[in-house]
Amino acid sequence: MKKKILVIEDNEQNLYLVTFILEKHGYEVFAAQDGQEGINMAVSIMPELILLDIQLPVMDGYAVARHLRANPDLAQIPIIAVTSYAMTGDREKTIEAGCNGYIEKPINPDTFIQQVEQHLIKA
Repeated sequence: MKKKILVIEDNEQNLYLVTFILEKHGYEVFAAQDGQEGINMAVSIMPELILLDIQLPVMDGYAVARHLRANPDLAQIPIIAVTSYAMTGDREKTIEAGCNGYIEKPINPDTFIQQVEQHLIKA
């Protein structure tokens, strides 16, 4: 059975690239394009991992992470921020919001799957 990964990303090109890489490595990918849709989808599919953009419409990634952590059914699912926010303190802000990890954009297609799988192994 394929592991389910939820990608919450509003940029279609980024979503396409991430989905392509994950599906190529055998994962089942679900996509949401805004924060509220991502929360709703997480509740319905119960993914093994969530990849979360921070700059999202409707609700930003920090608020999404806090909502996911506040739900006891979802609180243990690893959340990885995938973001272009790469200034000093941005990584810490994602961790404080409830993310388990942080991947900077633009992603490196050669190392992305290894970064993702590190968090799946811990789960």
